[in-house]
Amino acid sequence: MVKIAVPKGHLEEPTVRLLEDSGIGIVNKEARQLFARTRDPEVELVFVRAQDIPDLVAKGAVDLGVTGLDLVEESGSDVVELLDLGYGLARIIVATHEKSGIKKSKDVKPGMRVATEFPRLAKRYFLEKGVEVEIVRVTGAAEITPLMGVADLIVDVTSTGTTLRTHGLEIMDTILESSARLIANPRSLREKKLKIEGIVTAMKSVVQARGRKLVLMNVPEAKLPEIRRIMPGMAGPTVSRVEAAEPMLAVQVVVEAERVDEVVRRAKQAGARDILVVPIERVLP
Repeated sequence: MVKIAVPKGHLEEPTVRLLEDSGIGIVNKEARQLFARTRDPEVELVFVRAQDIPDLVAKGAVDLGVTGLDLVEESGSDVVELLDLGYGLARIIVATHEKSGIKKSKDVKPGMRVATEFPRLAKRYFLEKGVEVEIVRVTGAAEITPLMGVADLIVDVTSTGTTLRTHGLEIMDTILESSARLIANPRSLREKKLKIEGIVTAMKSVVQARGRKLVLMNVPEAKLPEIRRIMPGMAGPTVSRVEAAEPMLAVQVVVEAERVDEVVRRAKQAGARDILVVPIERVLP
């Protein structure tokens, strides 16, 4: 049995959807509470707080877990990162009040107070900058501490920076770029190697397929060199012959979603026709 920790909160829905797309769907979603059975009888899901997952994985209470890189780094837990899942994007930043006069790390003086939920990351950052600060641990709403006179700076997580700006804060530096990661217990990797490798392969195939489309088109044979220059592809386009009155080729290629419109437009200009754009469920090397 492989146990996978799923984070409660904003990472839960995309994680459950990823597992579903990977073939590890929940058997009875309505009955889901702390534990959930999946369509794979050898895989069980455990729903816990995201901040608890690195420690649970490190201790072997679960074999795999999904949580933010920021929480993994803050915990210092002995885990193995297997896969960047590409969602839950955020940054750990250093911010100051716009009227504080602190604009760069060199403006930070010894003994200044830093409010944060990430004391490990904050301490490491300022030690690397050569300044010893006082860490003020908070469990939320770090952005209001400079306004209350509790801290001179904050180290906090942000996605858009809107909340910071609302409170008159300016980002001074970025400590870490974070996203959801699949992590593993080192011992589980050794003892359940084949099963875990299968799970990782399935999840990776879904992650790699996201943001990509399959573009298919018919192309006059004489236009193929020009079409090849247009098509980005993972390893170049796949080409096959079409039974038609004129020499015609069928071309298919995988394209990044944001480039589809450009590729289709240029392909049409080059003489392509009967163009289809198809979603991709998985990409396996």
